[in-house]
Amino acid sequence: MSKARIILEDGTVYEGKSFGYEKSVSGEVVFNTAMTGYPESLTDPSYVGQILVMTYPLVGNYGVPERTRMPNGLSRYMESEKIHVEGLVVFDHSPGHSHWNAIDSLDQWLKEERIPGVYDIDTRALTKLLREKGSMKGKLVIGEDDPQKIPFTDPNNINQVERVSCREVITYEGIPGNKKVVLPDCGVKHNIIRCLLKRGVTVIRVPWNFDFNTIEYDGVFVSNGPGDPTMCRPTVEYLKKALEGNKPVCGICMGNQLLGLAAGGKVYKMKYGHRGHNQPVRNTDTGMCYITSQNHGYALDTASLGEDWVPLYTNLNDGTNEGIRHRSKPFFTSQFHPEAASGPTDTVPIFDEFVELL
Repeated sequence: MSKARIILEDGTVYEGKSFGYEKSVSGEVVFNTAMTGYPESLTDPSYVGQILVMTYPLVGNYGVPERTRMPNGLSRYMESEKIHVEGLVVFDHSPGHSHWNAIDSLDQWLKEERIPGVYDIDTRALTKLLREKGSMKGKLVIGEDDPQKIPFTDPNNINQVERVSCREVITYEGIPGNKKVVLPDCGVKHNIIRCLLKRGVTVIRVPWNFDFNTIEYDGVFVSNGPGDPTMCRPTVEYLKKALEGNKPVCGICMGNQLLGLAAGGKVYKMKYGHRGHNQPVRNTDTGMCYITSQNHGYALDTASLGEDWVPLYTNLNDGTNEGIRHRSKPFFTSQFHPEAASGPTDTVPIFDEFVELL
């Protein structure tokens, strides 16, 4: 254990202690308000390039599950094959753990994947600062490392989707699998694919810059992903082609933003984004309200959309867009994560709505 510091771009410094792998890193500092689900959050590709602050004070007490894969190659318990955050910041790191499915401690897992952690930080004070000033560039400085030699980095200036997308077409056979869903992979969480497979469809996972219009499919499902969606121009262009037809199209998280861009809309960077399990949204068609799992730093400006598109979901905390739908064609989205993993599963039926349209 060494001393550790969090240094923000505004000059604020928080001092704590290190755990996990000891190395200094930089990235965008963001916070997550979830009480559970750190294995899923750490392996969510949407966090690439970011230093994650957990507001819940006790982290690590239930350990880490085994990192096994299902026969189709998907992770059984995680959301990808590895940890994607640059670093982890918590108030109280639990060195001991107890859970029927745990095989390692959080500390050991971070060491194996060479990810630094910092604890004994007032994460509530840090979160209040990020809420007031917005997400900031920051760096974790471990031990006696010279902070001047660790430059601040902004992950949103890099095409992060290119980093996390698959490199080749991967097919997951469903049972019976007679319907084919093409999934542009912008950094897909594995539970999105699991949820589709559970509904009997075959999923064709393609790289973010692959023209999926060249293959046969019954519907398109656009994944979540990290960073600035405007950097995914190829994906947007291919979606524009898909929107000329009438086959069902659905998008989750970044998929909502990319579909909005394809429809002629605009996106903007949020002050500090939505990350957690407790975001309330309202379906504008039915008036039904849901508590949702979310992880995004950009939002779609619904006022920029044409008259063929209407808001489908709205965030009840700040009024930002949480999904859109086409007035006459089978196209719809959610900015939140209906697959959860982790978080509430109230909106899982969105997958049923999509599959029923195929």
